[in-house]
Order: sequence, then C-alpha cells, then structure tokens
Amino acid sequence: MANVASPTADDLPEACTLFVVHDLDLIVKAYDIRGTYPDQLDADTCLRLGVGFGAYIRTAEPDTSDVVIARDMRPSGPELVDAFASGVESQGLNVIDIGMGSTDMIYFASGSLGVPGAMFTASHNPAGYNGIKLCRSGAAPIGEDSGLADIKRVAIASDAGEHADADTPGTRTQLPETGPDSMLEKFSTHVHGFVDITKLRPLKVVADTANGMGGLVVPKIFEALPFDLEVMYAELDGTFPNHEANPLEPKNLVDLQARVLEVGADIGLAFDGDADRVFLVDEKANPVSGSLTTALLAQSTLAKNPGAGIIYNLICSKVVPEVIVENGGTPIRSRVGHSFIKQVMAESGAAFGGEHSAHYYFQDNWRADSGIIASMMILAELSAFDGTLSELLAPLDRYAASGEINTRVDDAAAVIETVAGHYGDAELDRLDGLTVDLGEWWFNLRASNTEPLLRLNLEAADDAEVATRVAEVQAVMAG
Repeated sequence: MANVASPTADDLPEACTLFVVHDLDLIVKAYDIRGTYPDQLDADTCLRLGVGFGAYIRTAEPDTSDVVIARDMRPSGPELVDAFASGVESQGLNVIDIGMGSTDMIYFASGSLGVPGAMFTASHNPAGYNGIKLCRSGAAPIGEDSGLADIKRVAIASDAGEHADADTPGTRTQLPETGPDSMLEKFSTHVHGFVDITKLRPLKVVADTANGMGGLVVPKIFEALPFDLEVMYAELDGTFPNHEANPLEPKNLVDLQARVLEVGADIGLAFDGDADRVFLVDEKANPVSGSLTTALLAQSTLAKNPGAGIIYNLICSKVVPEVIVENGGTPIRSRVGHSFIKQVMAESGAAFGGEHSAHYYFQDNWRADSGIIASMMILAELSAFDGTLSELLAPLDRYAASGEINTRVDDAAAVIETVAGHYGDAELDRLDGLTVDLGEWWFNLRASNTEPLLRLNLEAADDAEVATRVAEVQAVMAG
C-alpha cells in the first residue's frame, strides 16, 4: 500500500458541520502533531484527528482494514488513545492497540503487519506535552505534504454527530504489552537480526532511559545478550522526575556521564522519551555527536553492503561523506527531517541514513529510524574492536562544530538573503535554507518550521576557528 498515491482533500469524504476545537494550526507540525495537554491537545481534538486519519487511510489505502496504535508513558496517553481510536473506528477501520511502546516499535508493527500506524508521544518534549506520529502501511511517513494537511482539513470539517461515518464501525483489539505474543517480543527478535549476537562480548553498558519508553524496550532487547547492562531511570514515568528526556541538551547527559565514569563503563547510551533516538557517551564520558555516530554506522553498513548508497542530512559533519567515499559507498545528501530522509531512501534504495540529531534509518527496517537498532550496531562494532570507544571513533573525529545555534529574528528569509549576499563569492546551495562552503569552513542557516528562529550550524578545523567564524556569521546576520 505504501506506493498508492496520496489523496487530495477533494478525494476525502465530505464533512458536514464545522466544530470548535483547539487551533490545529498550532499543533499540526511539519512531521507530526504535538501540543500541550489539555489546552492544545485533548480527547475531543484527538477524536476528530482519528476521524481525519481514518478518512485519509480509507482513501489512500482502500484495501486496508486495520490500524495499529501505541503510546508512550505520558499520563494523558490512555485518554487520548481511546478518543483517537474511536474516531478511527468510526471510519470503518479496526484498531490494533499494542499498549505502551517506543516509536520504533510502532514502525516495526506497521512494517511487519503491513498496516498504517499511530504513535502517541511528544518524544523529547516536557511532561505537559503529548502528540501523535502517523505513518502509512509499511511505516511510510505521513507529513505536511503527504497526508497531514488533509487529515487536518477533515478534522476541522468534522462534527461529533455528523461526520462521514462508515456504515459499519471498526473494532478494537488489545494486544499484550509483554510476553511471547507481544509486539515487544517480535521487535526484539527483529533488532537482534541486525547483528551477529554470537560475536558480542560482555561490554559494560550504562543506559539512561530518562523514565521514557527505553525503560521498557532496552531491558528486553538486552536480556539475552552478553552485555553487563545498567539502566538508569528505568521506571516509566511521563512526569520525568529525574530530568527531561531530551539528550540533545547537555544538561540531560550529566547523570549518565557521571555514572559511566563511576562504574568504568565501556559506553553510555542516552535515549529520548519515545526511544527512537540514541546519543552515545564514550568511556571518558565525552558525548559523541550524531555526525560521528552516523559515520561509524555508515562504515558498518558498507562492510555488509559494499557500494551502497548512504544518506546524510546537510548539517552533518563533512566527515560523513568522506567516510562513505573512503569505504566505497555513495554519499547522498538530504534535507533535514525524517520525511525527506525516508523519501530519498525509497527513491535511491540507500541502505542507511543518518541525521546529526541522532535519528538513524535502516533500509531493512522499512526505512524507519530506530535508536535501539543503532545501539546494537554500535555495540557490535565495539565488540569487534580491540580498544575503547574513543579509540574506535578517533579516526572519524576530524573537525570541530558549533552545535545548533538558534537566533530569534523578525524576518528569517530576509536575513538569509543578507547572509547569501555577503558570501556571494563562496559556494552556495539552497537545498535546505542556505549552505555556504568556504573550503576550510562551512555553515548552514535555515529557518525553524515552528518558531521565528534561524538555526546556524557551522564546522571548521578547530574550536578556536569555530568561535571566530560563528561571531563573523552572527555579525552579518545582525546587519
């Protein structure tokens, strides 16, 4: 079904009466739905969104009869899932509820069952948020230009008693969250298939799951493996009592870094709230960038898939395409964002894709991203290496980076054009915002999808040069 063309709004069932719900323009983002509970996202809104999703799937995949749903550990999840499921069922589709799970589990369920999916999560956002990530059958992405806008239109045009219901409503089936018949058990087997588990060695691993869904998934995946695993903050608690489940923020890595040093761990793994992303900490407690992890995973992938295409987004370090070429692969540059990565992967047949933000995509995982699959592959690489993680990564650590620097501006487009004009003699491209390559250093400047911000990512030879060039670019931005 993933190859069926997306319907337009005109193809979808007509709705009758406008209703008053929270402003969907605030919560329907470029790639998913996300807002604060209950003032932006509540049960009534989720009911309508379920109607919209069901109507969209009925048109986009007319032979599909089932939808799989999961949720993370946030307290608002059960209420919102119930409402959304009712909306889906009203459109004649059956709901398979797998209970709590990680986002990569819902992608696995969608791919293995061949049905569309909905994951209730706000990922790394604070406790007051919730949201929905949607996909078509085979884990094909649904974004603003590939279904979300149409789902929103149907939701806005729906009414609680008069929307275009199917003649026969669907049903809801609850699967067990654990045990041999659970999706978690099947997902665990799938993850193990990405490595040769007989060659793993008893590394000391500390995983900080931040009270997120990694607390369910990580122990299950690791239980049959030879690693010495310690899980920090494993209790599923959507109030995040220890720290936010956003490992992109350095402050949220502090506990993991301290524990890695305290117990002499070989590696630290930091998962976000829905466990689809993982950040690494080496044995010296140094954070490992998403770019270096992408380079290492690309190297591993190419060892098994000689000559394969490897996708990287345009804010990744230059080391990524360098390593891909050095290992006989074909580097494929992409815009930032999972829908773009997955689209390019489908078009190119690439074996792997990575983003600087620590999303890692696998062709053999229905082109979907998975933090736990990435973790397994990294641990397999470390198991096969006679040395530490920092030593394994040393040949890849070639440049210094600024990290993402956000600046609030009144007119993002105008600022970008000012910067483009200033660097008119350099190599410029507009694949995603503005990328300026000056040989010894480069930067990308792009607008946020949701806020009046410009995001600057800059790379140079060393930290001193990075600081100098960041100040230079910021001065140009300020006019």
